[in-house]
Amino acid sequence: MKEEKCPWCLGKYDAYEKYHDEEWGVPVYSDQVHFEYLTLESAQAGLSWSTVLSKRNSYKAHFQNFDVHKVAALSDRQLDTILKDPGIIRNRAKVYAARNNAHQFILLQKEIGSFSDYLWSYVNNSPIIGYWNKQEDVPANTSVSDKISHDLKKRGFKFVGSTIIYAHLQAAGLVNDHVQSCYRFKEILNGYANA
Repeated sequence: MKEEKCPWCLGKYDAYEKYHDEEWGVPVYSDQVHFEYLTLESAQAGLSWSTVLSKRNSYKAHFQNFDVHKVAALSDRQLDTILKDPGIIRNRAKVYAARNNAHQFILLQKEIGSFSDYLWSYVNNSPIIGYWNKQEDVPANTSVSDKISHDLKKRGFKFVGSTIIYAHLQAAGLVNDHVQSCYRFKEILNGYANA
């Protein structure tokens, strides 16, 4: 019998479904992974996640495997070179935002200790469980993502609107928004990170 999955991951391409099956909604505590998701989600603004995910390998190559210190050190010339690659979203503001966000990310780490601790403090260090029956019921943003977005903007981050931040919370497992009929909902709820 085929396991049920969240409808959003079906019918695109194998890597998209694999992302759903193995990554989406699994609690993340690594600052490097948080920075990767934040960079990719910022690039997504106005586009589909499947588009950005299909370009993930190019982003990894250009953005130093999402090493925040290396991204912060990228020069204007290097960023302009990145902009020539059709393997990424060629939007100047978004590409330059990656470096800006790296700088802000480092400042936040110095202040709080880790970006992960900062984010998890907004959910009292425990994932919020959605308990959704249908994909249409899943929100695009919440009061929690509103608060985080507002604070990150105050700190100087770019492309961190509430919808982008909510997508980050979902991806990084601070929220379990798999629909209840999806096999991953219970696996993640029970602490099984991998399929």
